[in-house]
Amino acid sequence: MKKILLHRKLLIFLLAVVIFLGIFLRELDHIQEEPIGSWKNDVHADCAVVLTGGVGRVREGLDLLSRKAVKKLVISGVHSSANLREIIPLWPFLGELNEDDIVLDRRSRTTYGNAQQSLPIVEALRCKDIVLITSQVHMHRAYQTFKATFPEKIIIYRSAIVAGRAESGRWDLATEVLKCLFYSVWAY
Repeated sequence: MKKILLHRKLLIFLLAVVIFLGIFLRELDHIQEEPIGSWKNDVHADCAVVLTGGVGRVREGLDLLSRKAVKKLVISGVHSSANLREIIPLWPFLGELNEDDIVLDRRSRTTYGNAQQSLPIVEALRCKDIVLITSQVHMHRAYQTFKATFPEKIIIYRSAIVAGRAESGRWDLATEVLKCLFYSVWAY
């Protein structure tokens, strides 16, 4: 009888591992299938929301703003004491950009926080659509979180950029998959 129970527990454990691996691999596919569109897509929207945390994200948002592809830029997840000149040290060389067109969200610390804190800013700016800017690795979770947080009337376009070195290793990809699994239960 004990042997049967042990075999049953082992079978249940193995089944749970197989199910977890299947779900893990599905999320991994979602992440890896995200197209890098920052230089391919010519998107236009009322606002862009940049999620800080990786190289090149803010630069992509500034590029959209300078090309007038967006009217306002929200940089979400900025350190609480940072100012615009610290975030964008090359500001004097960026031409005719207006500081009033850039809003810094200093309260967000997570992807969920980015969505929660960006929504009132986007609504206050009367944006009917946004371009969400983050890395390719982070885009799946970010987009799903924003889609679950923002009302359907605000259209969300994705602009994934190449992940920096800090996000491109296997461990980082596995960590992102685990975060996606957690967020899929909790946030979207």
